[in-house]
Parts: sequence; structure tokens; C-alpha cells
Amino acid sequence: MSIENPVAAPAMIQPDTESPPAASDPRSVGIVETKFLTLFEPPHPLVLANGSTLGPITVAYETYGKLNAAKDNAIYVCHALTGDAHMAGKRATEDRKPGWWDELVGPDKGLDTNRYFVICANVLGGCQGTTGPGSINPATGRRYGLDFPFITFADMVSVHSELTRKLGIDKLLSVIGGSVGGMQVLEWAAKFPDQIRSAVCLATGPRLSAQGIAFNMVGRRAITSDPNFSQGSYYGDEKGSIINIESGPKLGLAIARMVAHITYLSEESIENKFGRHLQHREQFTFDMTTDVEFQVESYLHYQGQRFVERFDANSYLYLTRAMDYFDLARDYGGVSQALAKTNARFLVVSYTSDWLFPTAQSKEIVASLVKSGRHVTFVELESPFGHDSFLLEVEPLQEMLEPFLSQTHLTAASDNIGKSK
Repeated sequence: MSIENPVAAPAMIQPDTESPPAASDPRSVGIVETKFLTLFEPPHPLVLANGSTLGPITVAYETYGKLNAAKDNAIYVCHALTGDAHMAGKRATEDRKPGWWDELVGPDKGLDTNRYFVICANVLGGCQGTTGPGSINPATGRRYGLDFPFITFADMVSVHSELTRKLGIDKLLSVIGGSVGGMQVLEWAAKFPDQIRSAVCLATGPRLSAQGIAFNMVGRRAITSDPNFSQGSYYGDEKGSIINIESGPKLGLAIARMVAHITYLSEESIENKFGRHLQHREQFTFDMTTDVEFQVESYLHYQGQRFVERFDANSYLYLTRAMDYFDLARDYGGVSQALAKTNARFLVVSYTSDWLFPTAQSKEIVASLVKSGRHVTFVELESPFGHDSFLLEVEPLQEMLEPFLSQTHLTAASDNIGKSK
């Protein structure tokens, strides 16, 4: 079992022009390539929120569409907790699945690559190509493990912001994110208010609830209690570009994923999909050694098994703790104060069945934006699918994004014309 995480990658300044479309699907971005850029090289490391420094930092990212001459059509998408840079298209023709938001990104889709240049990068601390706990520490020649510095969403957004600048983009048309990605959008608006023209916050909030923190804690405890955790030093091969986690805390990480996945669903969706149906039998076994009897148990086991094949346990520890720490009001003296610094237009979307980030949290963001005199559009969408609705129901989201982004782009174009006169 392995996870790609390059030790180093050459710096690249110019973004690719566009991804070739797949001949079989005119609405696909086609075959795409993950690119790498090295930032914060010595003697200019990233100063983290806790005062420590980190550098160099390798960032894995993908782009779709073409950056126009005015450079006013760039959209940055911040992925959710365990996502990655591979948002659309396929990396090879034989790939079973496309990127995680493929339904939304492509020609004539919600994020129309005929019009926009779309960027998505793996977050700092991740395990899909961006520097994280599984990367080689240049000071020791060994993988960081738990020696990786503590990181926050502010640190992640600093890396996003620097990547944007290295690609030659001074101001983004929009920054979009759901869940943890939405938290990064809020942090971006607060920390780099002049870098964005609009912000789209989906199924998110200005902080994680105590209940959310509790679920994260249970997941982390499952990982650190696994006998194979080895204080985070479980990688085996300490060199090379592939992380070997075959002997790592697979059981603990799988349990963490199962616990978290429950929070992404709604009671209605679980009941409708599984109810109390048994798996592969019609009667109870009355046997305590039977690990799976109900269909819902089988589903969660499958989710846990698939997760350990693609994710690093140490990254999970770091990213969930960063999620716990995020608190816009605490960090900026209030949510209104945090968002008052930007002139960006906001689109805030919540979902009726989302109990991890309920509508009340979105309304708090909206109220703070109104108080700050910002332009904001708010929509609560009816959905039975819980927190994952923004990933599963793309059509209603697309219907909102198209006019919102079009209007923002018209405003950007008018501003550019005004500056050129």
C-alpha cells in the first residue's frame, strides 16, 4: 500500500494553457496531469501561525481551462478534508473514476472551462503530493512523521495564496469550497481580502461545533491507539517518492473514517439506503464473531477499507486538528470584523439535512456579511443527503454558480476596462 508524495519537484511559474478534451465526452476536461511547484524555499520559509517556520514546500495542483490575457478568469477551488488536487478529468484513460467534482468542472458545466481557468491544490499537510507529515524533512533526511510542525487553515491559505501569485494571478475571480474547503474560503477572505473578487461557501461555518470536535477526537484516538501507529513513525521506507504505509495504523484509520463518514450523511439518507436490512442473509447469526450483519455495517467497512488505500494517518491527525482550531471570530475579533476587510461578493449555501454544519452556521456568516455591508446571496437547498450534498447534488449548485460567476466576471472585465483608460 503506498501514497504518492514527491520529495522534491522543480519550480514552475507559468500555468498550463488548457487540458485536452476527451474525444468521447465533449464536456470532459479529458486527460489531466498533476503539476508540482516548490514554494517558500530558503532563505524565505513560511512563517506558520504558531511562530515556527517551514520550507521548502512542494505543492501538488491541477488546472483546467485557459487563463485569459487579462488574467481575470481564474477560480480557485479548496477541497474538503480528505480531498486532493484531482478535481476533474482522468489521469489516464484506464482510470475507473474521474476527479472528485468532475460533474461540475468542464466545458459548459458549472465551472465552465471554456470561460474560466480553474485551479485546485492539495492542502499543506496533505498526503497527495503537497508537503505533509509523510514528506522528507530536509534537515534530517527522514520523513517528518509527528515532527511535522503544527499547521492551521491560515497556514494552508498562505500556501494557496502564494501558489496563485506564482501562477501570475494577482486577483482571483472566485474562491470556492465546501465543508473544510469553505472554512479555507472564509480564512482567505479574512487574511488576503484584496486577492479575491468573490467567495462561494458551501456547507460550512465560521467554526466547528463541540460535537464536530468530539467526532474528530474519537477518530484521532482510534489512530493513535492502533498498535501499529508507532508514534507516527510507521512509514518503513524513509526515502523515495512513495510513502509505504503497509505496516501503519490501518485499522485505526479505517475506524476514524467510518466515524467521520457517519457525520457526512443524514439520518434520512441512511435509513432510506439501508434501513435494518441484513447483509447476505435473512436471519440473525446469533454469533458475536460475525463482524458484519447489517448492510449499513458493510457499507461503513467498505468506506474504511477504501480510505486506508489512499490516505495517510498522520495527515488525518494534522488536518482534523487544524479543523478543530479554526475559529474566525476568535482569530479576528468577530466574524463581521474578519469579513469586513474584503469587497468580495459572497454566495453562501447550506443544506436542510446537514447536521455537521447546519443552516444556522451559514446564517451566522450571512448576518456577519450584512452587518459588514458586504454583498451576499444566501440559499438553503432542500436535500436528503446530509453534509455531502454539495458533492452529490451538482445540478442545483450549478444553477446558482453560473449567474453568480458570470456577474462577477462582468464586473471584473468592467474594472479592467476602467483601469486601461
